Amino acid sequence: MTRTVVVRRASGTDLDALSVLVAEALSVGAVGGWLVPDAAERPEVLRRYARLLVSWGLEHGQVDTTGDRSAVAVWLRRPEVPVPSAAWMYDLHQALGPHASRFALWHAYLDAVVPHVPHAYLAHLATRPGHDDTARTLLTAHHRALDAEGLPAYAELPGGRPRESLLAALGYEPRSPILLEPAGPALWRMWRPAPDSSRACGGLPPRARLRRGVTPLRGRLLPAPPRSP
Repeated sequence: MTRTVVVRRASGTDLDALSVLVAEALSVGAVGGWLVPDAAERPEVLRRYARLLVSWGLEHGQVDTTGDRSAVAVWLRRPEVPVPSAAWMYDLHQALGPHASRFALWHAYLDAVVPHVPHAYLAHLATRPGHDDTARTLLTAHHRALDAEGLPAYAELPGGRPRESLLAALGYEPRSPILLEPAGPALWRMWRPAPDSSRACGGLPPRARLRRGVTPLRGRLLPAPPRSP
């Protein structure tokens, strides 16, 4: 049976439900395990992070969802390379306490390879199990708006088969992965060119390595809020 999917922009009344959806999606993936190695603490820490992420998306970007809240996409527009945000780091530490260091390291890896041209950033996509068709409809609606503006899109994708992913089916092209250390998973950088773009790679850096000597644990690199996963 084909679902009727109603796409709408989320509001503050959706915060609780969408935070749960994001936290559950993170908890079953390799990234969630790397962010919070302690399985007993993981659900609560991811719940607090998810709430912070969705809150930032509602305030600083756009959060799309469906009528039944079975899918959520957190989008942020990037007119230029972002500057570090002390407010985001403060909120991160307030929300996560001693767990904030690993999340800050994650953001530092993402910030190190931010695209150098204006783009829309898919900060997070989460769906209920079995709702891939809903996710496709949710993203397609936003892509239509981006194409009308001539704006490319960027995302990170965990996993080992980026060319078989939903993002690839929607026009995203895989680039070299970000390797999370210590002993973390790979995140494929996915780039969806703007319509009629003559440079498919745009401003996407060809390599994905964190600069030597730069670590958020020493307070020398602060992740900006748009680089949430």
